[in-house]
Amino acid sequence: MLDYNRSDRVGALLQRELSDIIHRSLKDPRVSFCTVGHVEVSSDLKYADVLVSVVGDNKQKQATLAGLKSASGFLRREVGNRIDLRYTPELRFALDKSADHLMKIDRLLKQVQQETEEDGPATTGE
Repeated sequence: MLDYNRSDRVGALLQRELSDIIHRSLKDPRVSFCTVGHVEVSSDLKYADVLVSVVGDNKQKQATLAGLKSASGFLRREVGNRIDLRYTPELRFALDKSADHLMKIDRLLKQVQQETEEDGPATTGE
C-alpha cells in the first residue's frame, strides 16, 4: 500500500481548489485555457510548486504564467479561506511541459506509422 504523507494530501487539495478558483474567480484576461496539472508541496507545507499547462503558443504561455504570478496573492488568500491550514503555502507557478512532450511523441509515432505504410508490407525471407 502506498504511503501518502500530509504534503501529498495538501497538494491534491490545493490542486482542486486552485483549479476551481482560477476558472471561476480569476478575472485576469491573460489567464485563459489554463489547467492546473500538479501541485508539489514542500514537507514543511510552506511552499507549493504549481505546474500548469496552457493551450497556445509560447507567447500565450508566458502571458498566462505572468498573470498567475501577479495573481498569486489573491489565489493564496482564496485558498487560505477555503482550506483550514495553519499556514497557507506560498504559490510558485511553472509551466508543465509534459503535455507538449506527449504531443511530440504522438507526432513522431504517427510519422513512423506513415513511413511504414508507405514502404508497404514487410517481406519475410521464405
